[in-house]
Amino acid sequence: MLTIMVGATDVYDESSGEFGVQGGFELQLEHSLVSLSKWESEFEKSFLGNDEKTSEEIFAYIKAMTLTPEVPKEIFEKLSEGNVEEINSYIEAKMTATWFSDQPGSPRSRDVITAELIYYWMIVFNIPFECQHWHLNRLFTLIRVCNIKQDKPKKMSRSEIAARNRALNEQRKAQLNTKG
Repeated sequence: MLTIMVGATDVYDESSGEFGVQGGFELQLEHSLVSLSKWESEFEKSFLGNDEKTSEEIFAYIKAMTLTPEVPKEIFEKLSEGNVEEINSYIEAKMTATWFSDQPGSPRSRDVITAELIYYWMIVFNIPFECQHWHLNRLFTLIRVCNIKQDKPKKMSRSEIAARNRALNEQRKAQLNTKG
């Protein structure tokens, strides 16, 4: 969850010699499957698609992400450029320690990813529906881990094994400062 202050002004307190914040409205936001689903039900298209989003669509997604109840409409109009950058950084954050070593040339899915497809994946992998409130990138990572774990490991060819071993040997020689 992301918490931001909208419309706050920085003030300097001369008596204490410190800067502080005055006014503003606290917004709590969540980039999750629930937010994605709300936005897609309004615009009836995939949010995660490659097409450009209008400023109206972007601000509608910010509203869909909002957990704070009864936010006055004018608060969204007061979002600063800094607020929007902070929201974008939060949306793009990995939110997990898991990493993947993608094989070059591995095929990418051409499916248009929608909220319903993500719910389908959750059902297929028996992921509890409480996870629909997780950060979306974290949920995608869990789905990907489930998919990898269910697949049988791909056997490497002799040339791939040799290439991997050469790379490991070069790395070890560099670390140990030896010639072999």
